[in-house]
Amino acid sequence: MNVSRAEIEQAIVNTVSYVDAFDYPLTLAEIHRYLINLPLSPTAVYEALNRRTLVPHRLRRLGSYYMLPGRDDIVTTRRQRQTSAERLWPEAMAYGRRIARLPFVRMVGVTGSLAVSNVGPAEDIDYMIVTADDHLWVCRAFVILLVRWAARRAITLCPNYFLAEGALRLSTQNLYTAHELTQMVPLFGLPVYEAMRRLNAWTDRFLPNAQGAPALPAYVPANQPLPVLGRGSLEALFNNRPGRWLDQTEMGRKVSRFRREHPGSQEAEFSAASCKGHFNQHQQRTIQAFERLVHEQTHLESPVEEPGIRASV
Repeated sequence: MNVSRAEIEQAIVNTVSYVDAFDYPLTLAEIHRYLINLPLSPTAVYEALNRRTLVPHRLRRLGSYYMLPGRDDIVTTRRQRQTSAERLWPEAMAYGRRIARLPFVRMVGVTGSLAVSNVGPAEDIDYMIVTADDHLWVCRAFVILLVRWAARRAITLCPNYFLAEGALRLSTQNLYTAHELTQMVPLFGLPVYEAMRRLNAWTDRFLPNAQGAPALPAYVPANQPLPVLGRGSLEALFNNRPGRWLDQTEMGRKVSRFRREHPGSQEAEFSAASCKGHFNQHQQRTIQAFERLVHEQTHLESPVEEPGIRASV
């Protein structure tokens, strides 16, 4: 595949622009993994970042981080949030392990800000949880009991996305969702995570280099197998017709409450196979912020490319 220097540079600028809304400068390796639209090699990204037409003309570099011009201050922000993340990750692992022991849990992954270690001192821990089919809402009820127990210890857990094993292919397919999925850190249930990535290969259209799970910080243990002790007997209590009736009843009760308390939440999604409690329109705001930056970038003077020069990917 051959693309022009201008196309490569624009893809890199777009990639840095996307995360600017999160006050999050990127390293070279992160730019490569989350490069938007272009399947470039690390070498091609490195060469582009070392051309003066890109840095400092359109991007700034401070140490190992790249950011938009005038945004040098977010390097300090990232370092401060990294420190907060290092304190929060042990709690995320400990509670992730407890969630993984609950009935009908098949995968636990950390999502949101903590997945990229970009959290403030008082932020919560976001989880995506995959459950057995026909038991999502009973499983969620067990998880919420754990959430309330953690709150008594001043730990805020936010398991805001549940999916059943039979519904791993995501219905929303855009850059935001591709980022959320490829940034997710699987803690328990790696086979289910891998199946989910295969079923959502559409993410390659947006982030073609983001293959597999992200590299973990040294202080985060590698993905572990699901705990099995005690799960079978608990699941047997609900893996029957009364258990499925209870699941449907719990779904009806909670969905009615969610729709009453959060009318018009376009990003929320509820069914027997999905509970996506995204009520704050974060996706919409992120995409709008990104589109504004891209629009501004297209009005900047672009470097003139020498005729006939193409960059090999």
